[in-house]
Amino acid sequence: MTLTPCRRMLFAAILAAILLFLFAESAHAYTAVYSGSGLSLSPISGMSSNTDVNSIVVKIINFILNFVLIIGVLAIVVAGIYLITSGGDEGQKDKAKSIILYVAIGIIVILLAKLIVLFVNNIL
Repeated sequence: MTLTPCRRMLFAAILAAILLFLFAESAHAYTAVYSGSGLSLSPISGMSSNTDVNSIVVKIINFILNFVLIIGVLAIVVAGIYLITSGGDEGQKDKAKSIILYVAIGIIVILLAKLIVLFVNNIL
C-alpha cells in the first residue's frame, strides 16, 4: 500500500498531533517571593515540583506504553483494511483475523502493564 503525497501529509500531521499530546507537560504555578537575598520563585499553595526520579521514570514508562497502544490501534485499523480488501481470499482473511487477535492480546498485556506501574507507583 503506497501513500500519496496528500496521505503522507495527513499521516505526518496526525503523528505530530499525537506526539504533541504525549509530550505535553502540565503547567506549574509559581509565585515570586522576596526574601532578604533577593527575589525567588516558589510553588503556589503546596504545589511541589515533579523532579524526583520516581515520577520521571513513571512518566517515561507511561509514554512508552501509550505509544505502543497507539501503534496497536493502528495495527488493528490496518488489519481491518486487509479484511475489507481481501475480496474473498481466505488467506487474506485469516491473516487479518490473526493480526487482530494478536494485537488484542498485546493491548491487554499493555493495559495490565500500565496497571502494574500504577500499583507499584502508589506503593512507593
